[in-house]
Amino acid sequence: MCVMGLLLGLYAAYSVWGTDYFANRTSEGASSDLRNEWQRPTDGSKPRRPPPGDAIGFLHVPGMSKSPILIESGTAPKILDRAVAGAYENAAMPWQKKGNFALAAHRDGHGAKFHHMDRLQPGDVAVVETRDTWYVYELDKTLPKTSNDNTGIIRPVPEGAGYTGPGRYITLTTCTPKYTSDYRMAVWGHLVRTAPVNASRTLPKELR
Repeated sequence: MCVMGLLLGLYAAYSVWGTDYFANRTSEGASSDLRNEWQRPTDGSKPRRPPPGDAIGFLHVPGMSKSPILIESGTAPKILDRAVAGAYENAAMPWQKKGNFALAAHRDGHGAKFHHMDRLQPGDVAVVETRDTWYVYELDKTLPKTSNDNTGIIRPVPEGAGYTGPGRYITLTTCTPKYTSDYRMAVWGHLVRTAPVNASRTLPKELR
């Protein structure tokens, strides 16, 4: 029984911290690839919705994470397990004139990119970085707990957020409580401004 308990404990530790290491290594490589791609000339075409698994940009949320989070298209486990924030299948892209850029990421294990999402408060900012534009959102409201099958929270006008009509929104979702997947929590925000990305790709102070 002691050996079995030890093995279960080791497995639990790997599920949380071991997967973090490998997932973060994968994410770091993909992030570097995307930034290298952005250094190449473009054909001037308008941005499109990337196919599942392709990179979209980076999410900067100073109130939750000190490091940028790679955003990829899709929320399948094989995508989220790469330590990224995944855009839901029907999510509007930030450059679209209206809609909800809804994202999901792990709370624990596999990089745990949204582990500290409970720290976010109304008035905090979330910034999406694409090849040429910063999209700055002000966070408005948190839903601490809802069922995992509540798809209303990621609709174009998210239910429960208090918005009364179409706009340009962002929704962050993850599991709750920590170290479980019993429920889902959400944080909503609205776009307040955009700004061109500077040559150094350093997040301007006024956007932090």
